[in-house]
Amino acid sequence: MPSEQHSSLQHQPVLYQETIAALRPSPAGRYLDGTVGAGGHAFGILEATNPEGMLLGLDVDPQALSIAKERLADFGKRAKLLKASYGQMTEICQAESFLPLEGILLDVGASSIQFDRAERGFSFRKEGPLDMRFDPEATLSAEEIVNTWPEEQLADVIYRYGEERRSRRIARAIVRARPIASTKELASLILSSLKAKRGSIHPATRTFQALRITVNEELDTLERALPQAIELLSSGGRLAVISFHSLEDRIVKQFMRRESQDCICPPEQLVCTCDHLASINEIVRRPIRPQDTELDLNPRARSARLRVAEKL
Repeated sequence: MPSEQHSSLQHQPVLYQETIAALRPSPAGRYLDGTVGAGGHAFGILEATNPEGMLLGLDVDPQALSIAKERLADFGKRAKLLKASYGQMTEICQAESFLPLEGILLDVGASSIQFDRAERGFSFRKEGPLDMRFDPEATLSAEEIVNTWPEEQLADVIYRYGEERRSRRIARAIVRARPIASTKELASLILSSLKAKRGSIHPATRTFQALRITVNEELDTLERALPQAIELLSSGGRLAVISFHSLEDRIVKQFMRRESQDCICPPEQLVCTCDHLASINEIVRRPIRPQDTELDLNPRARSARLRVAEKL
């Protein structure tokens, strides 16, 4: 087995114990892991639901599915893995007759599988092509955005999805330097255009995040998936969402707050006209974060946040 794949098989995912505890896996329950990745959380769910619990794992990344398949092989038919987006979970669960669900997990964003492989083009620390696609069959890549999109559109993407205040300066530098061929070339260009020094957070971090989110439609997929998840859960079933930056977490937080209220009319409105009824109960009002012991072993987990809701 290649060393990188072996590492992925051995690596424990972020907030592992907290996530399994939040989902409260029960024997004979059905669980959906919408972002199965290397299968770490899925392994914990299946282990906790012995002997009859079932898990459906989705991922658009065939490399991730290959690793997860090997990791979950001992569970046999209790685990089924499909190449699909969690934004299509309703369609998939219906087609697979995999209903109702006792728990759904979404561990959104990129994973170590993508960041650790230079040829995937996710990391500015490794020389690779400007790719950044979770699904290698997807049409849009970072190379197309960087080398063909208009300067204003490029700046808007970097600002909106990277929360980068200097987005226009970066976009201007990118357009002037075209064509840009590699991750390190782009990272060096951003570094020089901002006249910045490398610190704990590389100046290219926000731009690379923005490109990745745009390529993979990450926030749109998350927004589509959350209402589907609540519909698919049985009463008492739980939704657990792990996010890694403020844009994702804000979407999850606002969704859970809204859906846990009976009325979502504006505060100044004296009479309710929305007819909205709460569908979930927020299990935690503040996100669960990794403990220091986990951060010592895995510094990448520092920005992870777990939010949990229960279907009424």
